[in-house]
Amino acid sequence: MSSKNIIAIAMSFVGLLVGAGFATGQEVVQYFTAFGSWGIPGIIIAALIMTLAGTVFLQLGSYFHASEHNTVFRNVTHPIVSKLLDIAVIITLFAIGFVMLAGAGSNMEQQFGWKTWIGSTLMLVLVLIVGMLDVDKVSKVIGAVTPTIIIAVIGVAIYTGLNMPDDIGAAMDASSQIDTPIGNWLISALNYNGLALMLAVSMSLVIGGDNISPREAGWGGVVGGVIYSIMMGLAGFSLLMNSDKAQGSDIPMLSLVDSVNPTLGSIMAVIIYMMIFNTAIGMFYALGKRLSAGHEKRFPVIFIVGCLAGFAVSFAGFKTLMNYIYPVIGYMGILMVAILVFAWFRSQSQIQDEAVRRERVRALMHLKLHPDKDYDAERYDDEIGQHIEDSNMDNEALYDELVEEVTEELDGDDDVDFDKEKYEENRHDHSYYTERDAVETDRTPEEIEKWVEETGASGDPEEDEELPKADNSKN
Repeated sequence: MSSKNIIAIAMSFVGLLVGAGFATGQEVVQYFTAFGSWGIPGIIIAALIMTLAGTVFLQLGSYFHASEHNTVFRNVTHPIVSKLLDIAVIITLFAIGFVMLAGAGSNMEQQFGWKTWIGSTLMLVLVLIVGMLDVDKVSKVIGAVTPTIIIAVIGVAIYTGLNMPDDIGAAMDASSQIDTPIGNWLISALNYNGLALMLAVSMSLVIGGDNISPREAGWGGVVGGVIYSIMMGLAGFSLLMNSDKAQGSDIPMLSLVDSVNPTLGSIMAVIIYMMIFNTAIGMFYALGKRLSAGHEKRFPVIFIVGCLAGFAVSFAGFKTLMNYIYPVIGYMGILMVAILVFAWFRSQSQIQDEAVRRERVRALMHLKLHPDKDYDAERYDDEIGQHIEDSNMDNEALYDELVEEVTEELDGDDDVDFDKEKYEENRHDHSYYTERDAVETDRTPEEIEKWVEETGASGDPEEDEELPKADNSKN
């Protein structure tokens, strides 16, 4: 497994959630701070569920090689349930998308006095530009922006810890004056999870599907869930201890930082704006991908129309939209999370087998294509073929993706004399079947399968044991 890939996946997952999860602070205030000390166990429960669900979403996406969320829904649920989930996610993507455009306007109005439409329009333009990139580049943009909010939230928590209120009881009393759309702290925590994960599921499955290794994707979910949970806890602590400043503000986190120092408040406004952008691009990009599934050339038009429609609705106002839309989405999300977690537990053995299979083929392909290593074609070509045949992925798609991944790695290694462009020029056909047909063998497919079961290992082929040599003394 690649720790670099795991961190990249984790950062993309966190970045996707933060914009609508706690960047503005309004979400944490309504779902946790409003319950005073009971908000603390609420945050702990939400954190545990978030980490599990992040692992589930990203690993299922990788296992099914998802290019849009319906690929997974169709494979793990009844067709009727799949259709209902699909509709719910489509509604969520659009709803959260236009709420984020509204939040962008409120953020800039609160800090800089801009008209709300200016901040929203600027966000619309940024989303439209980045949305024209492919999913890998979109994921990298989301992941690259994420560390800024992590640093900001840690900074706010440290400041709060060093400047605790003289009367913590008064802070708790102030928190009880905050309006909340849900009356019970436990239901509120579950609803928050449902909301956050409902908005994250589509792009999370796509990000997972862009990673060929289910184990890397799963660990990315674990790391991402832990990071997000810590950040949410720190944000909750800061806002609870400063609930008097959070009360009545559209963007409580910004109000808190601005009360410390106006310059820091301006910096925080930009950071929050970037986090809102992360979620907005994730929502509208995933929406465009889903609605253009099977007709990929229509994606740009559908994406642009979706963004413009969301922009029009966003003028209803950030706080108003959030109060009405978030709880409804949260309840739908609770059901969706339960279905996917159940499907994940039920499919664990197949997912783990597939993870080992793909990692083994990748290691064999790395050995085969490395110019400075010896590759035993007689031993390994049939094993590669059998593992690919056994995979749940399309054979040719799996082979081509692994070749692409390995050649990029070798080409980027300064210590290896490998030229990807030259390699591609020398391949007469990029088809897995063409290369497999070139392997000469006298064994039947049944004999190959039995041979792979008896001699095939897992992991690094350079650690394989030597095969016993044939005894020719009787001949």
